Amino acid sequence: MAKARIPVVAVFDVGKTNKKLFLFDEHYRIVFERSARFLETTDEDGDPCENLESVRLSVFDSLHEVFRREEFDVKAINFTSYGASFVYLDESGRPLTPLYNYLKDYPKALEDQLYQAHGGKDAFALATASPTLGSLNSGLQIYRLQQERSELFDKVKHIVHLPQYLSFLVSGKVYSDMTSIGCHTALWDFTKEEYHDWVGVNGLKEKLAPIVQGDDVFPATFPGSTFKVGVGLHDSSSALIPYLLNFHEPFVLISTGTWCISLNPFNSSALTKAELDEDCLFYLTYSGQPVKASRLFAGYEHEVQSKRIADHFKVTTARFKSLEINWRIIEHLSKDKRFNAQSLSDFETVDLAAFASYEEAYHAFILHLVNAQVASTKLVLSENTKRVFVDGGFSRNQIFMNLLAKAFPECEIYAASMAQATAIGAALVIHQHWNSEPIPNNIIELRYYRA
Repeated sequence: MAKARIPVVAVFDVGKTNKKLFLFDEHYRIVFERSARFLETTDEDGDPCENLESVRLSVFDSLHEVFRREEFDVKAINFTSYGASFVYLDESGRPLTPLYNYLKDYPKALEDQLYQAHGGKDAFALATASPTLGSLNSGLQIYRLQQERSELFDKVKHIVHLPQYLSFLVSGKVYSDMTSIGCHTALWDFTKEEYHDWVGVNGLKEKLAPIVQGDDVFPATFPGSTFKVGVGLHDSSSALIPYLLNFHEPFVLISTGTWCISLNPFNSSALTKAELDEDCLFYLTYSGQPVKASRLFAGYEHEVQSKRIADHFKVTTARFKSLEINWRIIEHLSKDKRFNAQSLSDFETVDLAAFASYEEAYHAFILHLVNAQVASTKLVLSENTKRVFVDGGFSRNQIFMNLLAKAFPECEIYAASMAQATAIGAALVIHQHWNSEPIPNNIIELRYYRA
């Protein structure tokens, strides 16, 4: 008798470095995984950019491999990816340009021209909840193409974010979703809850694909296929979904990686200029609700300073991973004003010769980093916040987690661990379309830290 096939959802998680495909069963356990890395290519200016053709071929190669495996019954497919990059499609659905890198230098004159035409830089940034970030404000990438290469721009039929381009490859449908529009694109007017005036004035609305909810699905274009295709999601917003579905009391999620992003889905108070200057912004959930967020470049700084401390004391950075918090060291360091600063970069001027050991130096750095993290998180904290969840690398750092709990005695602090939160978010958001089981309540493992 033939063995019953396992119902699964396939999720493509396309990061800047790694491109992954996961198959999750109905209990959200990973039953198959495939990872790839591609060499970058260059755009017409010689700047590095994603190889869009490699990504496209990889999607089809991966799907063909999965469909050949008889043990799996693919019920649905979804996509999650970094959001600040656009694909410009012609009449027949082919990309007209490279996938421009969001770190590409942006011409200041062009930026000023757009801001001045729409109330000035501050008013524009406040309305669109987008700190001024050049090409990272992906809407400005569209403006640049329109202004600098108008003949090519005239051939553009549809403009889609990268997650929706990946979805289009399988569904043949061209759509936009709220999570991609909402991530510092400078396209969305958060006060009016619609595209900003400049989008209409410049004739972009008809080229931007129609907006759908992030939990919508479409039939696939493959002949004879029965699986559903999700619209795709921006990665930071996708990682928030498991928490939104599991916890209904007000919380803040600190998602830690190269950037540590504090996300508060229960704070929709309008951004102030002061918050904007501190790198606060709004994201949008898959259903279009605003999420106030603040960002800190803490993971990057941790990498740099850990290496500096390790080199100075002639140890490896692996030593720091198993360090437990030493409260005597913390008490001693807390009296030193140098480690109570809230600027992340101040520690680089601290002379490491002042410390007796690598343990003391590392404690001093984490104390410094947590002070900066607390200041960043407080920018989005609401009075009704009951819990703070930390996921990613710092959730496994004992010193960081204990100091954070000490800094927020009025909140419950949890280290949250979930294998592949971003991919699981993209699977969960379309749960009702493929999964007959209830959403499990043990997807997120929590470890409580007492103040």
